Amino acid sequence: MESQVLDNRAELVAEIANSVRDFAEVHIRPNISDWDERQHFPLELFQAMGELGLMGMLVPTEYGGAGLNYQEYVTAIIGLAKVDGSIGLSMAAHNSLCTNHILMFGSEAQKQKYLPKLASGQWVGAWGLTEPNTGSDAGNMRTTAVLDGDHWVLNGAKNFITHGITGQVAVVVARTGEVGDSRGMTAFVVERGTPGFSGGKKENKLGMRASETAEMIFDNCRIPKENILGEVGEGFIQSLKILDGGRISIAALSVGIAKGAYEAALQYSKERHQFNQPISNFQAIAFKLADMATQIDAAQLLTDRAVELKEKGLSVNKESAMAKYFASETAVTVSTEAVQIFGGYGYVKDFPVEKFYRDSKLCTIGEGTSEIQKLVISRAILK
Repeated sequence: MESQVLDNRAELVAEIANSVRDFAEVHIRPNISDWDERQHFPLELFQAMGELGLMGMLVPTEYGGAGLNYQEYVTAIIGLAKVDGSIGLSMAAHNSLCTNHILMFGSEAQKQKYLPKLASGQWVGAWGLTEPNTGSDAGNMRTTAVLDGDHWVLNGAKNFITHGITGQVAVVVARTGEVGDSRGMTAFVVERGTPGFSGGKKENKLGMRASETAEMIFDNCRIPKENILGEVGEGFIQSLKILDGGRISIAALSVGIAKGAYEAALQYSKERHQFNQPISNFQAIAFKLADMATQIDAAQLLTDRAVELKEKGLSVNKESAMAKYFASETAVTVSTEAVQIFGGYGYVKDFPVEKFYRDSKLCTIGEGTSEIQKLVISRAILK
């Protein structure tokens, strides 16, 4: 019986991988260069992804989601990122941050209200923790929420927010207590169109340019009490739990980018001839490819381990940090080597590895820098 369940699971994962690959080839690959050049966030694409079930992969079917688990989710992110990292990033941020925060900590009424729209792709979600002066130091956030009758009044700004302008709903963490108090922050659901809530500057980025990154601004923004996620003071604690799962998403994103760069370089090395033979025949190139393949496999295995623990409901604090740290650094290394294998052609936009190279760097920064991952890992192994 267990063997049959595993076989069925493997078939489902393979089906998702094939479905995402086919979707990406038709709807994403022809538009990569245009979206990247224009920094165009293709909202209509995400609505189509919602129809495919990709925008609510972890959401139970009773809320309109696909009702799948992390293995299927990670498979989809990798498949998208192999083609365009920016689309994989937006899909991951929507699922693992905004949508998952409401799923994990929202009331039944909040789940019924927001999850069906998010899971269908009708709405794209944003998640606001980072501020201009409090990147890794989230405990010192300056965005405040003050109780005024039946409403909380939000003032402040968040930056580097995926879908900060376009997202129709955002989960926002604001300070409701003293600065530095881990129980002095609270999470709120804020809908686009709420007076005092607006999008700010859209960032002009090195990579991931088809994924919108922007400010969210709150100016006496009044939020009803019923929009609190969980209890007052739980926002920071909730965010740490959300980020544990989010790191798995970025690990998967990194694996996908690395695989995309590697596969492009592998194919090119067989087609490009120098001195009357494919450049893959030269040990200098063959050894680069060997290193790339080995690092990708290691990153995949670390990600798979974190996924397995997550699905069992066990702590993934250390394991997700390890996966995110190693996979993101691998994405940078592999994409750099891919550019080197392409030589001069790797430096021009007519070939794919230039974009993988630019996209990869964000993976070492977003949802906790590599330095923060090492801090998390070291604390776990030394406690």
